[in-house]
Amino acid sequence: MAPKAVHFGAGNIGRGFVACFLHNSGYDVIFADVADALIDKINETSSYRVIEVGVEGTTESTITNYRAINSKTHEAELVDQIAEADIVTCSVGPNILKFIAPVIAQGIDKRSTDLAPLYVIACENAIGATDTLASFIKDPKNTTPERLAEHDKLARYANSAIDRIVPAQDPDAGLDVTLEKFFEWVVDKTPFEDCGIPPIEGITWVENLAPFIERKLFTVNTSHATAAYHGYNRRKRTVYDALQDKNIMKEVRGALMETKNLIVNKHGIDEAAQQAYVDKIIKRIGNPHLEDAVERVGRAPLRKLSRKERFVGPAAELAENDQPIDYLLEAIEMAFRFQDVDEDNESTELASIMSQDTPEDVVNKVCGIQATEKIYPRLVDIVKRVQDDSRDD
Repeated sequence: MAPKAVHFGAGNIGRGFVACFLHNSGYDVIFADVADALIDKINETSSYRVIEVGVEGTTESTITNYRAINSKTHEAELVDQIAEADIVTCSVGPNILKFIAPVIAQGIDKRSTDLAPLYVIACENAIGATDTLASFIKDPKNTTPERLAEHDKLARYANSAIDRIVPAQDPDAGLDVTLEKFFEWVVDKTPFEDCGIPPIEGITWVENLAPFIERKLFTVNTSHATAAYHGYNRRKRTVYDALQDKNIMKEVRGALMETKNLIVNKHGIDEAAQQAYVDKIIKRIGNPHLEDAVERVGRAPLRKLSRKERFVGPAAELAENDQPIDYLLEAIEMAFRFQDVDEDNESTELASIMSQDTPEDVVNKVCGIQATEKIYPRLVDIVKRVQDDSRDD
């Protein structure tokens, strides 16, 4: 019998990245989602294609042996599948982890101690996403103290860092997913070492994940969002269009020069190697075959402006060490100007916060920065400037 994987989130990343690797490793994949039409389409379709695009050409692979369960309407069935699964993964977005935790907790609670522990890996663009998911699962509302005592025998949790650009898809593509050839999926192996590391093709297993997470988040995500926010404010259509503007390219390279200083000095990564990584990332996000609208890449500005994310995270740390952060601050300002964008609730919420709160309250509420931190007055100045400009319009 093939090993079983339950993956929460049947969107493009779930189907095109995570499920693809699970399928290639011999797993039967059960998608868990709440989108009725998508679930029906998955269950009505016996296969779909993953199309990898790069400058050297295009390759295709076919994904089979999957089905989908509606976690909203068929929770009991999903609990049974989790109780018997070998691995649970997710790509739902960091803000949704708390909503999928209860059903995972029920599945773990129903799991036999005769089985190997369930491997749980969150595949999200966030630092420590699996730890976050685990904290929700172990919350007393979801797992009783009695069961928590033997929880380690039932489930193990490993943080991961994923890196692959999956652009907006053709609306007529069906379940097929087009993405870039380059990928990186790095997972902390230490929680699994005494119970066996799962055989998943494509994962790089490491003992210290922090350098990989911060290198990825503060290079790939910082550059992508910097290009998107500057592009949006200069009325560019796509990230590719934005990077054709020499001024925006200067902003992107400047921001990555600043994050490079943090990554090199904090993690001991060779400076030349990090510069080569920076150059590769700029080529990747500027791939004309993977055009992505600046509004889509820039969506969810409240999360992207938060304390541990791609801008404020590195900028606050650099500021404490009196290192340059001018380009990161300019990107932060462009993100604060990303307001009331169609089909993006967070940009609407950001506009509301900016119209009602003081600059000091905005910095604390949105960025999680305290008045004692060195970056604080500079962020307050940015917020005040954006607010003043809005009042002048």
